[in-house]
Amino acid sequence: MDNDLLLLHQKVDTLTQQIAFLTAQAEAQQRRQQEMDELKRDAIPIANHMIQLSIQELAEIGDEFKIEDLFFLLKRVMRNTGLIMSMFDRLEAIMGLADEAQILGKQVFNYSIEELERLERAGYFSFAQEGWRIFERIVTEFSDEDVHALGDNIVTILTTVRNMTQPEIMSLANNAVGAIQQTIPETEKISTWSLLRELSNPKVRRGMARLINLLKALDDQAAQ
Repeated sequence: MDNDLLLLHQKVDTLTQQIAFLTAQAEAQQRRQQEMDELKRDAIPIANHMIQLSIQELAEIGDEFKIEDLFFLLKRVMRNTGLIMSMFDRLEAIMGLADEAQILGKQVFNYSIEELERLERAGYFSFAQEGWRIFERIVTEFSDEDVHALGDNIVTILTTVRNMTQPEIMSLANNAVGAIQQTIPETEKISTWSLLRELSNPKVRRGMARLINLLKALDDQAAQ
């Protein structure tokens, strides 16, 4: 009798636990259903609004848009997935190159600033400014006819400059300037006989020969 009573109590406890479990599951299911209902109530107005906007946008497009075009676009995108990924890879590579170029550009900019400061300290800008002032004076002082004549004779001028810058001509000009700068004391008497005696000096004779050649050249130019 006691065993039957104990077995009955165990069955009652098991049944009670099962009922409690089913009750908890039912309550959880009810809560989920309530949450789902609340979500539907919140989502339905939003979905309706999005549908209305979509209808309005599609109405603006009119007959130009067809659902077949959308499917065709999707199929092309799926068919060219590899190409699209390759384009993204190239874009990433270009972005990396752009970052490196930006870093390099900063270095070049800093170097340029430093070099410009060095040139300014060395006086290049002041020299260029003065050179520009000289150029402005040339432009204002010379007329169009002068520039035209300069263009016609530029070859002759450059040839003359080239000949004048030869080492022997520059040495001769330097010696001539040095001789002119030499002063003769006023107390020193220069007689005709002393000048005639200088004619026996080979240097004087060579100088006079060059002077005579110069006079001949001037006469030949005047005769042309």
